[in-house]
Amino acid sequence: MEGPFIRIEDTGEVVPLRPEITTVGRGRGVDIRLTDPSVSRLHAEFVRRGPYLYVVDLGLSRNGTRVNGRPIARRVLDDGDVVSFGAARGRVGGIPREDFVPEVELRRAAAPELTRREVDVLTSLCRPALSDEAFVAPATAREIADDLVVTEAAVKQHLLRLYQKFRIPEGTNRRTRLANEVVALGLVRPTPVVPPQRATGGGEPAPATTAVGRRAS
Repeated sequence: MEGPFIRIEDTGEVVPLRPEITTVGRGRGVDIRLTDPSVSRLHAEFVRRGPYLYVVDLGLSRNGTRVNGRPIARRVLDDGDVVSFGAARGRVGGIPREDFVPEVELRRAAAPELTRREVDVLTSLCRPALSDEAFVAPATAREIADDLVVTEAAVKQHLLRLYQKFRIPEGTNRRTRLANEVVALGLVRPTPVVPPQRATGGGEPAPATTAVGRRAS
């Protein structure tokens, strides 16, 4: 097979990777669909840049992405690397060999300067990721508008500026890409969540829990 591909361990299926971006997950709209319950609906993506291939964990998954057993955020891949999405695994091939093997993750750019309203929009965008669900999609423009009590049009304008500031290219899953970048940069901080006291029983209220903005791998 010409060009990069991944061989799925469970089925032996060989899937060629797209020229630019190949999405991986359990949802119906992804390019590589994995049925293992530990895989999120939109779990990760492969990105091709010239002769290089790297994998990106999309950040809102509890089970994470690993390369050769090591948890990663982004990682340049070499021919023969084993990539794990939760419990599902595959081996990549068809990558041109180089004189060196990249062993480090790609560094993320520093966070851009943000206005107070842009911070509010990002916080609302990523709020679903603070739940205890294994995977929750980021908030929609309508949901952000309702949360901040502004118009949906205003939210969309803020999102367009944020895409530019964080250099999120046009294409599918753009909100998810933005949310992933924000969570990875630590701009969404853990916040204490205090459960409401029970109306009856008179017992001690449950201890406060902490919502996690970025899941541990």
